[in-house]
Amino acid sequence: MREISIGTRGSKLAVIQAEWLLTKLREAFPALKASLAKITTSGDRYSTTVFDDFAGQGIFVKELEKALLDKQIDLAVHSLKDLPTEVPEGLTLAATTARLDPRDVLVSRAGNHVELAPGSKIGTGSHRRAVQLHALRPDLNICNIRGNIDTRLRKVSGGEVDGIIVAAAALIRLGWEDRITEYLPTEHFTPAVGQGALGIEIRSDDKEITKLVSAINDESTWQCITAERAFLQALGGGCRAPIAAIGTVSDNILRLSGMVASADGAHILRAIEESDTLTPEKSGKLLAKKMERIGALQHIARPKSQ
Repeated sequence: MREISIGTRGSKLAVIQAEWLLTKLREAFPALKASLAKITTSGDRYSTTVFDDFAGQGIFVKELEKALLDKQIDLAVHSLKDLPTEVPEGLTLAATTARLDPRDVLVSRAGNHVELAPGSKIGTGSHRRAVQLHALRPDLNICNIRGNIDTRLRKVSGGEVDGIIVAAAALIRLGWEDRITEYLPTEHFTPAVGQGALGIEIRSDDKEITKLVSAINDESTWQCITAERAFLQALGGGCRAPIAAIGTVSDNILRLSGMVASADGAHILRAIEESDTLTPEKSGKLLAKKMERIGALQHIARPKSQ
């Protein structure tokens, strides 16, 4: 097998994820020769811009995808929640690793979300997280923050905010589980589509790399994220409304929970679809139809035309 190049963002978390993936590949193929290529993305450069201003635009993946298409790298590893549902022609999402805890977590100086004093300042870079927290605690001061995990944690320890909401998987991969104040329940805080999983994107015609990454694909995670991404795509993957979904597999049954909220967070709709694991894409589309029937489309704002 040829020596391969694995593309990754250059952040501490992204590099840890890519190194972990490389370890898994070497466990499956001990003779594998590979190296990491760190690539700066638009999301890294515009670190102070609100995420929702770039909804659906793949600000953390476009440069990696260009490197793939230009054959500068052989595969790209993404936090799957950052990968748009529309993948460029010539590329494909080829595998997903076993998902870590998909939940959101609160890191706080003042207890869990129930114990926070009215007016407590809670930071998040996610509209989805903000509207769900506001639904439970409208008395909190929810503010937008950007930056890597280290930066956000310093805002808590330095007293700039009373707490932050981030992905559990990020802190787990960084070895910072002890910073977690509370794991937030998915029935109130539906995670982002793909949260907690790594996605491996490759060139569609690269049979050698397809075989390589298929050896580390986690089937149950693949089934869940296929359903989640089908749900998001059916409702409009590039919209600015908060849309979320989480799939779980048990006894060959896929249970998919979805959430759609109005842009102002005044309305939150939730629904569940259950099916066998053989048709995850169909399950995602069925859940989208169910959400449409209860009024989801009226809350979904499409991006403004450029």
